[in-house]
Amino acid sequence: MNEAKLDEYLRKAQEFIDSGDIEEWEGYKLDIVDQLKLARDAVLAGADGWDSLVRKGLRNNLTRWPQQQAISDWIKHRPDDALQALQALWANDDTPPEERIRLFVGRVPEHEYFQGVGTRLVPVSVLLLALGTKVAPFRARPFNRAYKQTEYENPPNGADEGKTYDHAMGFLDCLLERKEALGFERPRDRLDAQSIVWWRWAIRNRPKNGPPPPVIDDPDDEDALLDALAAELLLEPRSYLSGTVWPLLEDKKQVIFQGPPGTGKTFVARALANCLSEDPKRVRIVQFHPSYAYEDFVQGFRPTPEGDSVAFRLKDGPLLEMAKQAREEPDERHFLVIDEINRGNLGKILGELYFLLEYRKERIRLQYSDEEFSMPENLYIIGTMNTADRSIALVDLALRRRFHFVEFHPDKEPIKGLLGRWIEEEARDMKWIADLVAAANEKLGEQRREAAIGPTYFMRPGLDKTRARRIWEHNVIPYVEEQLYGELGTLNEIKALWPGANADPEASDAGDSEQGGSDETTNGGGDA
Repeated sequence: MNEAKLDEYLRKAQEFIDSGDIEEWEGYKLDIVDQLKLARDAVLAGADGWDSLVRKGLRNNLTRWPQQQAISDWIKHRPDDALQALQALWANDDTPPEERIRLFVGRVPEHEYFQGVGTRLVPVSVLLLALGTKVAPFRARPFNRAYKQTEYENPPNGADEGKTYDHAMGFLDCLLERKEALGFERPRDRLDAQSIVWWRWAIRNRPKNGPPPPVIDDPDDEDALLDALAAELLLEPRSYLSGTVWPLLEDKKQVIFQGPPGTGKTFVARALANCLSEDPKRVRIVQFHPSYAYEDFVQGFRPTPEGDSVAFRLKDGPLLEMAKQAREEPDERHFLVIDEINRGNLGKILGELYFLLEYRKERIRLQYSDEEFSMPENLYIIGTMNTADRSIALVDLALRRRFHFVEFHPDKEPIKGLLGRWIEEEARDMKWIADLVAAANEKLGEQRREAAIGPTYFMRPGLDKTRARRIWEHNVIPYVEEQLYGELGTLNEIKALWPGANADPEASDAGDSEQGGSDETTNGGGDA
């Protein structure tokens, strides 16, 4: 530890303290503390509604949507395990935070959005705020930068979540000690000190093309929630979800995100549905494919074991199940996300729903039922459509009239510049990848605009040159070869864009192995 560096670090932070902004940041976190305390009381008592209070407590700028989703999925599918883990995390005893974290993380099952020490620790550290201001939220990048600026030692190699968190709290304690030696009034506690760490990181990493992420003062302010979600997903403009997509959903109750693969369509659809529904139990995801039928989606007779034989019984599909759920909760929004909606035979799958999607207040008798059916007003449908698959028939005009279409394309908002923004935040030494993808899309040309290379191919944890080259050679190039079948000249031009593509392969591989990765495990906007 370098005391002179720590003192310099704190002196520079006085600009932030004197501006008064720290009060807003502190007040925001204290509101989260109060919300999580309510959740803690419900969890420790095993009271009804504890799960909703936990999810609400995590809906803030301190956690990312994928991490919120991981916790929500866990609570939904394994509520008893989640309750026991939260009771261990929030136990009313003297267990140190380090051990509480280990007890909690050890009970959380594997999840695509809950991998890596840095990633797992973020939502757990926020949940710890239910214990008050003696703890603080954690995110690896701000703390790693603070360690570097002050010459504070890094956590030991192989440190788990508990040790990593304890190390970060030790750094905050050092700031508090030096603050006393310098005679400064702030920071007052660990929560205060964490605001300084975050501010010192944010002034360097603040997006150049816009303001920092909005603060959600009111969890019921939908525009603020959607703007914060857009900021979390790195969509620009940040008002795109609240000002464009949500009004379209309110209008027809159904939209389709269309665009080339790798543009985040499914990722954004799931995030939006979970944000607006406020509960993953109110979201259902299905994927259409060529063998999918009306009987699978709406209703049909399905084989059912009955003793030593099989009987055919009428069963509801995802649509009717979600419609029933929506009617049982008329004041809540429910979402059906249909992935790859144009891969199925839509006329065969939807049947009389063509009529009901347009006339939601009307009732009609379904193919296999004598009862009349109508589409609930609080059931929303978000479809995704891959525009690059030439084997898929065009969507007919009848369906187009019933859906609003939202374009997800690398050269158009909100996806334009997404890869660059992600690299700026997660892998700053890989900025050349954004230029590489842009150059490849330019060579694909306007005639193949719907087959452009999407940014999320490269939005992967720990992106470095070795990983990027693997993605380029085994994901991007095979995709481009399919699009440029018979056009060897253009294909070779795109292949040659990779740095050193024409150099000796062994030399190139050796250079790749020297490239470093990012310092935090993160989750990219993967797309289906």
